Amino acid sequence: MNKIYSATAIGLVVAMLGGTAAYVLLNRGGGDEFASCRSSAVAGGDIGGAFELVSETGETVTDTDVITEPTLVYFGYTFCPDVCPLDSARNAEALDVLAERGVDAGALFISVDPERDTPEVVAEFTEVMHPKMLGLTGSAEQVKAASQAYKTYYKKQPGDPEYYLVDHSTFTYLVLPEKGFVEFFRRETTSEQIADTVQCYAQAGS
Repeated sequence: MNKIYSATAIGLVVAMLGGTAAYVLLNRGGGDEFASCRSSAVAGGDIGGAFELVSETGETVTDTDVITEPTLVYFGYTFCPDVCPLDSARNAEALDVLAERGVDAGALFISVDPERDTPEVVAEFTEVMHPKMLGLTGSAEQVKAASQAYKTYYKKQPGDPEYYLVDHSTFTYLVLPEKGFVEFFRRETTSEQIADTVQCYAQAGS
């Protein structure tokens, strides 16, 4: 039953992204500086926005503090058995490809499991992944607000109070300073494809 519920909820997230695509296509007009970069129809709209979270260093930060260059934003949790490590490693590889091309970019790992993911825990996770990946956590309220801004889904599953799992959506978002959300990537997108898209946006916006 939980799997059915999770699939339905994630389907709603996809539907919302699709609805945003329709809205943007109808309303953004012909002045799109990133038109040649878009690998999906979804961009802009009402995805993303302001948030306040706690950095892996223990500081309270806002979106403008941590998104100072093209940034890959991912919502997951450190106890995730497979999806989060694989997606985060893929995003880290994309950063390496971009660095080889001389393109500055960063990544955020935003925890949807604030009960277990303290700043110290997310710091250990991102340290393994990439030096330019920053871990963020916070109170339950702060995490919920950030998740709602990006229209992500997550739900703690019942079970052992220490070893529970969290169902969550798995999109990676590309966010540009001052521009906001411009693109999203699905799990099947490769690191090279992500790097190509990020490079295009970075060059178009410079």
